[in-house]
Amino acid sequence: MSSRSVYLICYDVCCPRRLRQVHQFLLGYKTGGQKSFFECWLTRQELRMVRAHLAELINQTEDRVHIFQLDPRMKPDCFGIAVTMAVNAPFIVI
Repeated sequence: MSSRSVYLICYDVCCPRRLRQVHQFLLGYKTGGQKSFFECWLTRQELRMVRAHLAELINQTEDRVHIFQLDPRMKPDCFGIAVTMAVNAPFIVI
C-alpha cells in the first residue's frame, strides 16, 4: 500500500462551468476544507493524476490552482466554527 501525504489544494477559477468541474472533481479526493480550499490525503500516483486532470480542466491563462504539501505532524490552529479533520483509517477514493 502506498503512503499518503496531506495536501492543501486551492483554486480560483473564473468561468462558472470550469469552476463547477474543478469543484466536483476535487470532492472525490477531499477529507476536509471549505469552498475552494480542500485538504486531500493523496498517494504520489493520485497526486500525479490530480495535477494532470486539473491542468486539463482549467484555462491556463485565466485560472489558478495551488497545491501545497502539508506536514501531517503539525496541529492546525482552528478558530470560530472551524473543526480539525481527523483521518484515522485508510479510505478508498472512487
